[in-house]
Amino acid sequence: MSKIVHFEIPAEDTRRAKEFWSSLFDVEFKTYDGPVEYHMFQNDDQSGGGLYPRQEGEKGLITYFGVDDIDATRAKVQELGGKAEDKAPVPGMGWYARVEDTEGNSFSLWQTDENATEAEQQS
Repeated sequence: MSKIVHFEIPAEDTRRAKEFWSSLFDVEFKTYDGPVEYHMFQNDDQSGGGLYPRQEGEKGLITYFGVDDIDATRAKVQELGGKAEDKAPVPGMGWYARVEDTEGNSFSLWQTDENATEAEQQS
C-alpha cells in the first residue's frame, strides 16, 4: 500500500496562505530558490507539504502518493481507465507525475530518486 508523502496548496496570495497554514498547524515554511515560487514544510515522519502561486484552473489540494516505480504506476493508472501525464524530474530529489482517476479526481505520484535529471525524462 502506498502512502501519502506530500501535498501541495495552490494559493492566490502565498503570504496569506503561509500565515493561515503556519498558524493552523504550527508548521514553519522554508522558501526554495528556483524558477517557481515554492515554500515547503516537513513533518517529523518526512512527509510534508508545499505552497505555491495558483495556476489558472487549479483548485484544491494536490496529494502525492509515494511509489517504487513511477513508470509502472503511470501505466497501471492508464490500464485502469485513468489518465497520466508524463513524469517530470525534481533534480536531485525524484520524479512526479500528475494523474487522474476514472472519476476525474487529480492526484500525483512521487518516486524518490536522488539521481533524477532532465536528461532521464524520456520514460
